[in-house]
Amino acid sequence: MTTGPDSDKKRSVGYGLGKVDSVISVDDVSRQASELAGEGVSVQQLTELAKGQALLSIQELVAGYGKMEILHSFSLQIASGQSLCLIGPNGAGKSTILHSIYGLTDIRSGSISIDGQDITRLGTNRKLAEAGIAYILQDNSVFPDMSVEENLWMGGYLMPRTDDAKAAAERIFEKYPRLAARRGQTASVLSGGERRLLEISRALVMEPRILLVDEPSIGLEPRFIDMVFEILDDLQHSEGKTIIMVEQNAKKGLEFSDIGYVLVSGELAMAGPGSELLEDPEVGRLFLGG
Repeated sequence: MTTGPDSDKKRSVGYGLGKVDSVISVDDVSRQASELAGEGVSVQQLTELAKGQALLSIQELVAGYGKMEILHSFSLQIASGQSLCLIGPNGAGKSTILHSIYGLTDIRSGSISIDGQDITRLGTNRKLAEAGIAYILQDNSVFPDMSVEENLWMGGYLMPRTDDAKAAAERIFEKYPRLAARRGQTASVLSGGERRLLEISRALVMEPRILLVDEPSIGLEPRFIDMVFEILDDLQHSEGKTIIMVEQNAKKGLEFSDIGYVLVSGELAMAGPGSELLEDPEVGRLFLGG
């Protein structure tokens, strides 16, 4: 660990769990990551990674918050049933991509579409109810004073009838006995891993096609991290969910995902199969603690 008068200007390199041999500034990580980009990523590359069958497509998106522009001509493609992990330095715009897809940013230009239908300007409720997009927050978003069952009912707040939400909750209890055993208890008594399972499960009540997952491993013990990724793996491969995630543990995220994108300063610097980015020595040095 760096000490002394400049210690607050330094950060450890990498998001992985392994040994870190060097310490450079966040600005240096961003600068060196920018150098990886070369000529950038072509639309053809994105199309090939999505196997030419994009379910969700982002084209030349410029977006941010108020007067602050975060994303600059950002594009993305992902096919139905694929998983994609966004990695990059802090402040690169990773969560802003999820926010933009879900309708939480100010979009200045560009488009977002599902199956060729433009959904750029839809509000969050319509993104969930009509486009089938669910967003799983990185923060602890359960209602601690409500029971586990009541938390699940809240996931169906857009359903026309309360009984529909209750029926969906029962299906989830059948799938996850661990939650069923806690159904009458308040969410405040759940472990960190159980809370994350409840957050994911609540997002499933509306039966979305696309899951936006923001930092699924944050704040969890290693045993619970494995559990959460096993749940996401099952949702992708058994239920055909399309998953776009931001993950601070870049190694874990790329191991899980079919596709990896490296973001730098609101732009796409690299894209490739997750397994190939894991093997890239420069990606490893900057983001994986290698």
